[in-house]
Amino acid sequence: MCNARLLGTFIVAIFLAGCATVPITGRKQLSLVSYSQVLALSNDSYREVISQSKLSRDSQKVQMVLGVGKTIASSAEEFMRDSSMESELKNYDWEFNLIDDDEVINAFCMPGGKIGVYTGILPVARDKNGLAAVLAHEVAHAIANHGAERMSQLLLVELGQASLSAALKNSPEKTAQLWMLAYGAGVQVGALLPYSRTHEREADRIGLFIMARAGYDPREAISFWERMSKQGGSRPPEFLSTHPDVENRIKAMREELPEALKYYK
Repeated sequence: MCNARLLGTFIVAIFLAGCATVPITGRKQLSLVSYSQVLALSNDSYREVISQSKLSRDSQKVQMVLGVGKTIASSAEEFMRDSSMESELKNYDWEFNLIDDDEVINAFCMPGGKIGVYTGILPVARDKNGLAAVLAHEVAHAIANHGAERMSQLLLVELGQASLSAALKNSPEKTAQLWMLAYGAGVQVGALLPYSRTHEREADRIGLFIMARAGYDPREAISFWERMSKQGGSRPPEFLSTHPDVENRIKAMREELPEALKYYK
């Protein structure tokens, strides 16, 4: 009876879940939270990160980030119009900040278009084309609504955990603990991490189109990731990582290049 009730809960949750479509890839994605909720949370998080960070005062680097960022954002908006997403443009208020931290080789884009770039990634990007590859990838996460999908996945996981906990309430404590541990491991390896890698691959693909339409050579995205692969440091196996293996993502981007190059001016 408990297992049937648990299964029924998941079925109801799935049928009640909203559904959206990722541009270009056409993948259906889970949508359980409103975009206004996502924006409110992401804006708060972004402001907190910026307030606790040291912003770069290197005018040349700051202007490069702003210039490339605005061009990529404009290309993304054009892409959204062509993808029948014009009604969603009101949700984006692009903002770019360069964070002064040479130890962090990273960049991020919050839902709604709030973007942070760490100075540590600039030597790897090297020039405007490399930076365009970074920013187009991050902007792609935003317009593909990966943040909202991630929140929806976590909500569904919490629902499953609560349902399992209720189903096991009359089981011996040790048995219940083992089931909960197994559930957590199964969800992480079998659901959340694969979706994270899916998001990265989608952002790679969409990013190529965005940077090409913005006038940046999409082949530079390959060069950027080749340089990233030489940064060193140990990486976990791909199936235990939120990001695809570098060699695999480069291979996938090479396959997408012919189509992306059609938009390169």
